[in-house]
Amino acid sequence: MEGDGALRAIIYNRGSLRLLDQRELPFKIVYLDVNDSGTGWKAIKDMVVRGAPAIAIAAALSLAVEVHNLRPGEVTTPQDAHLLLRKRLDYLVSSRPTAVNLADAAEKLKRVASVAASTDNASAQDVFQAYIEAAEAFLEEDVSSNKAIGDYGSAFLLNGADESRKLAVLTHCNTGSLATAGYGTALGVIRALHSQNRLHTAFCTETRPYNQGSRLTAFELVHDNIPAVLVADSAAASLQSSGRVDAVIVGADRVAANGDTANKIGTYSLAVSASRHGIPFLVAAPLTSVDLSISSGDQISIEERSALELTHTQGGQGHRVAAEGISVWNPAFDVTPAALISAIITDKGVITKADESGTFDIPAFVKSLATTAPGKATTFRPLSENTVADYVQSVSHLAKRLGGSKQDWAVKEVGDGNLNFVYIVTGASGSFVLKQALPYVRCVGDSWPLSLERAYFEVTALQEHGKHCPEHVPEVYHFDHPMALFAMRYLAPPHIILRKGLIAGTKYPLLAEHMSDYMARTLFNTSLLATSTTEHKAAVAKFCGNVELCRLTEQVVFTEPYMIASNNHWTTPQLDEDAKSIREDDYLKLEIASLKSKFCEKSQALIHGDLHTGSVMVTQESTQVIDPEFAFYGPMGFDIGAFLGNLALAYFSQDGHTSDNSNRDEYKEWILKVLQDTWNLFKEKFLLLWTDKSQRMGDAYPAGVYTSLETHKLAQKIYLRDLFEDTLGFAGAKMIRRIVGIAHVEDFESIENPELRSQCERRALNFAKDLLKTRSKLASIEEVIQLIRKV
Repeated sequence: MEGDGALRAIIYNRGSLRLLDQRELPFKIVYLDVNDSGTGWKAIKDMVVRGAPAIAIAAALSLAVEVHNLRPGEVTTPQDAHLLLRKRLDYLVSSRPTAVNLADAAEKLKRVASVAASTDNASAQDVFQAYIEAAEAFLEEDVSSNKAIGDYGSAFLLNGADESRKLAVLTHCNTGSLATAGYGTALGVIRALHSQNRLHTAFCTETRPYNQGSRLTAFELVHDNIPAVLVADSAAASLQSSGRVDAVIVGADRVAANGDTANKIGTYSLAVSASRHGIPFLVAAPLTSVDLSISSGDQISIEERSALELTHTQGGQGHRVAAEGISVWNPAFDVTPAALISAIITDKGVITKADESGTFDIPAFVKSLATTAPGKATTFRPLSENTVADYVQSVSHLAKRLGGSKQDWAVKEVGDGNLNFVYIVTGASGSFVLKQALPYVRCVGDSWPLSLERAYFEVTALQEHGKHCPEHVPEVYHFDHPMALFAMRYLAPPHIILRKGLIAGTKYPLLAEHMSDYMARTLFNTSLLATSTTEHKAAVAKFCGNVELCRLTEQVVFTEPYMIASNNHWTTPQLDEDAKSIREDDYLKLEIASLKSKFCEKSQALIHGDLHTGSVMVTQESTQVIDPEFAFYGPMGFDIGAFLGNLALAYFSQDGHTSDNSNRDEYKEWILKVLQDTWNLFKEKFLLLWTDKSQRMGDAYPAGVYTSLETHKLAQKIYLRDLFEDTLGFAGAKMIRRIVGIAHVEDFESIENPELRSQCERRALNFAKDLLKTRSKLASIEEVIQLIRKV
């Protein structure tokens, strides 16, 4: 315990770290000693400590304790000290790879160590000292941030109140010391009121179905001797109607630019009731919880939790309490509209509504705090539709491209909602697309972090592929590395995302010609068929940093569809048995393991990495490939297979898009012809590049060795045979993941009738499985087409 007597998840003094074992709560208070990064890793992995801020701080401090207690002379050079810290931080991140705070903290601490190690005359001890001070700063900053929220919140609530009157406050879920370094956010406001002797009662909900309120918040309140009452979630509205509640205060998982707030499920109903009874409803969260790239709560994806949490006791781990066969809807969060929120309490101040619009102007609040001019940021700052124009105005060559002034510019967000934000910016004399990466998976939220460096890799891939195939890759105009954004050519209408065109039944006569050209030229010219081993290894090394996107692919394509995973979903109950059969098919798993190995180990060429029909824009005369943020040096077959597999998905979806007046039989035949022609044309063009002596400069098959024409042709035959087999395998894997994994395709999702949709998906699944298992026996693309027809 610290001197203030408050319950803490983390107790730290330099050289010593103790963590509260939250697995024992609320029945025991047990602290575990953490002596190094190894015990820190285990404590995080075993859920001794929970809550994203607390996890990050515990990890950082566990390593601080370890290096503080190293024996003199154990690490002798600053370079060795830097390497040790990097390795230990990477190891700690592996304990909870989806925790954004942990990954972000590790990257910041790596930079601290790197700067310290590169300083003139630095010693190993200097590097360790810099690290320890930076890690300790995380602890101090989190506590100070929470206390600032408490101070701002209590002052706001007490403003104008009778000085002798104590307040009764209702809160939800757990937002206290157990989820942070100390004090808490919404619970921090309650603590601040209590410390001023201005709190009458803290009401806390049980927070079904996982009971964070009854297990954790109630425990914190009792431990700190704060007058508290636990109420059932279903009793909260009645409590408010009784006149016993002066304010409702909750935390936030994410706050949109207009103030719409996502928080633990049940928050919205509390806000509705508060509004009905004229009770102030406050959100308390650090400013880092505000996502300015989201204009409203409509853009926030809501995670759905396991049905077991409702049908069984103990958060799904206990015995069944619900009837067998009952369907379950169990969202983890809901979104409370800004209109129902009275104020947002942050560590930088209180955000209130400036007018009667019912929404907050959070960008204006943030702008008033900013010390850096728009567009000149030295750190990441997410943009929104409201702030894009300010940024563009500060970049003169972009502003010149648009013409006119920012008042004349139109900004529209058009992203697909999976990863990034994409803005179309148009002016009097020009236009472009502005794309910005976010530090997490957009469709999941900040519980799934991603590196902002993927924007660098996307721009680099666009430029490299554009060099080899400028006709089918849009030009990049601008790249801002710290802001993780770039501007590129706007593919104006009638350009359309290919997937949408396929759903609409539109034919694109040049599609096979253009896509085969793009794949042949980008893959051949970045492989050892066209480059030296020295050039190739340097290029491979450049893209090795895109490891997070590679790891994401490994997870969602080659791992999760073949196991029980929270990200997986499918058309249920229609495909329940199909999904189960995939998880139980050992032969299929062995095939997938082989493909995963190739994906991880085969640095063949600079691949796009996510070449599906949503990454291609088309007209009748034009085909443009976009979004190569997953780019790295990998197996060529992954790109080709991704595109062909998505064409197959489009084929199998067509029966779901027929109408009473027409069928899609002719169109389905056109898709099969595109699929067939794409491979055959690719093969022809790839071999032509290989045969052209002016192009054949690579080290893979030196002309001096392969002097015989027959031997050279045999080498090409073997190479293309292996590539074909890889292509078919990756096509099947990509198809399966789009049906039973995360991030499905609109081809199927837009089929409203679940019975019809599941029939189309089942045929696609059966073909994909057959393709994976028989690909070594298929000698030509024509045989693949026959296999499709059989299904």
